[in-house]
Amino acid sequence: MKNKLFVVVLGAVLSVTASAQKIVIKGSGTLGAKMVPQLAEAYKAGGEKASFEIAAEGSSQAFSALLAKAADIGMSSRDAKDKEKNDFIARGRKLVEHVAAFDMIAVVVNGNNGVRGLSLKQVEGIFTGSITNWQQVGGKPGAISVYTRNTTSGTYKSFQGMAMNKRDYGPKTQKMAGNEQIAEEVAKNINGIGYVGLAYTAKKGIKAIQVDRVSPKPRFAAKYPLSRKLYYYTDGEPVGEVAKFITWATSAKEAAEVVDRVGFIPNE
Repeated sequence: MKNKLFVVVLGAVLSVTASAQKIVIKGSGTLGAKMVPQLAEAYKAGGEKASFEIAAEGSSQAFSALLAKAADIGMSSRDAKDKEKNDFIARGRKLVEHVAAFDMIAVVVNGNNGVRGLSLKQVEGIFTGSITNWQQVGGKPGAISVYTRNTTSGTYKSFQGMAMNKRDYGPKTQKMAGNEQIAEEVAKNINGIGYVGLAYTAKKGIKAIQVDRVSPKPRFAAKYPLSRKLYYYTDGEPVGEVAKFITWATSAKEAAEVVDRVGFIPNE
């Protein structure tokens, strides 16, 4: 009787332990606002026991959280900087990179704006502040309102490098917390312009415009000048449940369907 009781109690403990496994994921809002939460739900719906804690705080937070051992996975919409890699090396540790998906940073304007496309040089001029009126780029007269991500965002830095020749943003740009906030402001402002990840271009009231005559659509990813990779980072090679989730999220058919449905481009 005692042996049977021991087996029952042990089984209950193991069951609680299995169901209590948690994967902590922190970093990029581009990944963390939609894609990763939906991947986590699909992963659990497939019968996996892991639970998730997901915090979309900006790509920079991915590396600080991993360094502090406050996260199992860091989400980033940009490459890790040399300094971030060196912070790990200095502690005898190593950042390991995993490609999560592919993205296109779409330049978006109000749906009632007559401008359908800009050259990359014109985009640079608008976001650095040297072009300030829509009339300068073939639109109707009106002062341009420029919306950007905040400085902790990987997209903020990626766009600065890819679209602005690493020049400073103009002094009148308005910084937003995330893609959804930029889309919301541009939808309300006929003179607004901003940039968002591909997954956020379906917002009512905005439209994604061509850049150098190429539309931000998945089939044009190789030609679009603002295409990029999105990443998961780990502190060393992942093991256990973390490794299992990353492998599933970057290679499983079910995961690719989620990535595609959200609006990003899955790994091949």
